[in-house]
Amino acid sequence: MDTPVVAEGLEKRYGETVALSGVTLSVERGEVFALIGPNGAGKTTLVRALTGTTEPDAGTARVLEAEPTAVDRDRLGVLPQAFSPPGRLTARELLAYYAGLYAEHRDPEDVLADVGLADAGETWYEDLSGGQQRRVCVGTTLVNDPGVLFLDEPTTGIDPAGRRTVWRLIEALAEAGTTVFLTTHDMAEAERLADRVGLLAGGDLVARGTPEDLVAEHAGSSRLEIETTAEPSAFEDLAFPVAARGEEVIVRGVSPADIGAVVDYLDARDLEYSGLSWSEPDLEDVYLALADETELERTNRTDRTGETLAHTGETA
Repeated sequence: MDTPVVAEGLEKRYGETVALSGVTLSVERGEVFALIGPNGAGKTTLVRALTGTTEPDAGTARVLEAEPTAVDRDRLGVLPQAFSPPGRLTARELLAYYAGLYAEHRDPEDVLADVGLADAGETWYEDLSGGQQRRVCVGTTLVNDPGVLFLDEPTTGIDPAGRRTVWRLIEALAEAGTTVFLTTHDMAEAERLADRVGLLAGGDLVARGTPEDLVAEHAGSSRLEIETTAEPSAFEDLAFPVAARGEEVIVRGVSPADIGAVVDYLDARDLEYSGLSWSEPDLEDVYLALADETELERTNRTDRTGETLAHTGETA
């Protein structure tokens, strides 16, 4: 089978705003691809372009070997960021309604169980909690047993237990061969679920790869944070890179086995400290590093443009 999701050079503008700037990517069968990025980065626009609800200004997209507007909807599941089904239908009735839209569909009772709402089937949608409502919405995308599933921030508003139910469900779907494309602001979600992650910033796909590869390339080394009022110069003989941040000293490249040596260094010099915190880099560090870098570049471009306009007497 061909690659289920392919985008080549997708571009989209809304007036002067560039939502997508030549985005190219592909997602393989059974793969979970997580798209992360700041608000306004273009994530929802990309999902809409791939699902046929937004026409790009340039570039091409194919889903299940067809143009997005021509995809067999029986094979596609889409959960938009905003989705408001009728409030006076029960969770069971909603799933039965959406199941009835397809010639072949799953048993709504099974879907209710999958999303962890077997005991809430008779509750009106409007009386469910926000997290339960979101899980029902996830369920509506599963009744047709789709081959490709697009989920735009699927776990927003869901409590930790419900979130883990949805995570396990997504993992099971991918293991069974479903291709999953999701957007999220939850870095733990992306790190757990995704085979590959793409970071979209300013309409550009600025990085992509496995979570492990992105962390290794962009997140830096482990860090030991020391809460202390000691001057940074007091650490100049420490055999690790050191940086100061307020009343914290950050020591880089420290393994768990090295923490004792750092404590010995502090004690030998009577350096007082109120806390130690060790952490490994993760996907959130990647996000912060790349998103900040992209925002800084955009700000610099804007500043340069402003300077040029000022010199020429023009206005933006």
